[in-house]
Amino acid sequence: MSNLSALALIGVLSIICQWGSWRLKIPAILPLLLVGLAIGPGLGVLDPEAVFGDLLFPLISLSVAIILFEGSLTLKLDEIRGHGRMVTNLVSIGMVITWIGIAIPTHYLMGFTWEISALFGALVVVTGPTVIMPMIRSVRPLSRLSNILRWEGIIIDPIGALLAVLVYEYILAQQGSGAWQAFQAFGTTVVVGFVFGWLAAWTLGIALRRGWFPHYLKNVATLGAVLGVFALSNAVQHESGLLTVTVMGMVMANTKNLNLEDILEFKETLSVLLISGLFIILAARIQPDAFDQLGVSAAILLGIIIFVVRPVSVWVSAIGTGTKLKEKLLLSWIAPRGIVAAAVSALFALKLEQAGWEGAELLVPLVFLVILTTVVLQSLTAKPLAHWLKLREPPAHGFLMFGGSQIVRKIASALRQQDIPVLLSDTNWEHIKEARMAEIPVYFGNPASEHASQNMDLTGIGRLLIMSPYKQLNPDVAAHFEDWFAADKVFGLPTTDDDNSVRKLQSESYRKKLKLFGKGFTFSKLASLGFQGAEVKTTPLSDSFSFDDYQERYGNRAMPLFAIDDRKQCHVFTTDHTFEPKPGWQIIALITAEEVARSAEGRKKVQQEQRAQKDEKSKTKKESKDKSAQENADESGADKND
Repeated sequence: MSNLSALALIGVLSIICQWGSWRLKIPAILPLLLVGLAIGPGLGVLDPEAVFGDLLFPLISLSVAIILFEGSLTLKLDEIRGHGRMVTNLVSIGMVITWIGIAIPTHYLMGFTWEISALFGALVVVTGPTVIMPMIRSVRPLSRLSNILRWEGIIIDPIGALLAVLVYEYILAQQGSGAWQAFQAFGTTVVVGFVFGWLAAWTLGIALRRGWFPHYLKNVATLGAVLGVFALSNAVQHESGLLTVTVMGMVMANTKNLNLEDILEFKETLSVLLISGLFIILAARIQPDAFDQLGVSAAILLGIIIFVVRPVSVWVSAIGTGTKLKEKLLLSWIAPRGIVAAAVSALFALKLEQAGWEGAELLVPLVFLVILTTVVLQSLTAKPLAHWLKLREPPAHGFLMFGGSQIVRKIASALRQQDIPVLLSDTNWEHIKEARMAEIPVYFGNPASEHASQNMDLTGIGRLLIMSPYKQLNPDVAAHFEDWFAADKVFGLPTTDDDNSVRKLQSESYRKKLKLFGKGFTFSKLASLGFQGAEVKTTPLSDSFSFDDYQERYGNRAMPLFAIDDRKQCHVFTTDHTFEPKPGWQIIALITAEEVARSAEGRKKVQQEQRAQKDEKSKTKKESKDKSAQENADESGADKND
């Protein structure tokens, strides 16, 4: 196979693996590694050494540098304290327990040196959001457990990477040196890494805040700065570049008044591209007999990592947090390893092999074995375990509603009264404030932002309703959640009846989603009806009052929005809905102000009639009582005369 064909094959397979993981809702790292093993040692189709030659090592180094920088950009120190004591303990005490608890048995079981054992332990302390998030979406643990697992993955990703880099730098500093020389070399590397990382972050932060780069160059300038400072740091102090870019990302993440949303989005896209190709290349490099060399000792080590080290870490971290036994059991079982472990281990193994460290050649297959085992085993068993422990959220049938106008808040309240989960999001603070006063769960901001992906709780939410006037933001939100929920779970309202200037900016795929609540329904119409006094009303259907009777009764004075069946499943009325409401269902509809007034007048008339009937009954009762009293008095007088 030619080099051009090999590169094209890697690109095509990368996209197929990413798409397959999205469709199957599994971590992308799993198909990427399996495909790499298949076309590399399995079929012998791809030989990375032959394709890339001398460029393979620099390519892996630069890719890992970008991955570490992107991961460290997500670490905000104030967020470590802001997500509960359990998360704080897991990423501090728990990480140390995991590191030591893995390093010791690795030394005795695998025969690695203490240095390589410590490095392996540091590499596999990391779970990471890319493997945790698909598992959370599949398992649907209770909200508290979901938040713990999610934030543990997000925070431990850069912290674990920093630990692995520091251990690796210490190992290299020992090469051919005495204890004092090793300490000096390690100290120099740490100082260079932290100083260069801080200076690079400070300089780039000033440039971004002051607008030294035009908008279209910000992302590229950041990428260039990362690669430049990585190379410069390595030139000043051998192998200090990885520490430098990790520190650089952490400092930028914690710099005030520095907007990193665009950079994070760009780096995330770039990391997906790099990770996809890199993992296929790394897996393809593994020799066919590498896993055989690990032997039975590797299986025993895996058992210790999964069944001993993780539970001990969770149990110790849970002390004083009020975490229940069942919750600790589920947390102990879910800890799949991911991107940082795979990418960084391959680079470290390459360099340590070149330096002559014994056991370094087994580092990559052992890390990959841990990744494959934890991802596959826990993906298959976590859902049944959560179900058995009764720690799963109900199916995600709730709604994320983008837009918080008055009438939308009434719709949200009506759904919540029927126990349908609702989360309302808007960029208008007044709308959010009013929703909070109505006790509606809210997220203030753009729900498609990076901040939302890490902070917005979508537990129980599986569909999107776009009911906002934001003509340019609506399509972005729709596209984002089409990937998250699926295309048939995203519904929207056109902003106006006919706005050609807006239609030119909308894609065909987005216009196909503008079918919410039926033909001719727009946000302008919805808002107008709300201002006129329209209300949201829930009406039950029965054998004596069918949906046909409902439509005949209300006509165009009621616009059906949702139908809730007898299993409490909520169906959305759209231009092409296929369901037919049946007796026992409930209809949530928008009732016009005319019908509201008419109903109010009718209720008033009924109340007056009931009051009149009550007064008549009271009058009759009083007359009867008076008559009875008079008769008694007459009888009493007659008796006296006798």
